[in-house]
Amino acid sequence: MGKLMVDRALCIGAASCVAVAPTGFELDAENKAVIRRKVSPPSSDATLRKDMEDQTIDDETLLLAAKSCPTAAISIFDEEGNQIYP
Repeated sequence: MGKLMVDRALCIGAASCVAVAPTGFELDAENKAVIRRKVSPPSSDATLRKDMEDQTIDDETLLLAAKSCPTAAISIFDEEGNQIYP
């Protein structure tokens, strides 16, 4: 997995991603999912896998979190930039 991002326009704040991967995602003040990062504040912007706060979370869990989103707001890309989900 290369990077992931959250489409804020699609996110409805269902928090299914947070339930599946609480160390990978959280809801912000607007109840939108954001990605937890090591250095910079949590964001919905494209985030490299290596920049995520929790380096122990596995790719399978992140993919499951993305698939749990009822609006498919979480996109996942491989290392070459090819979209692998949705």
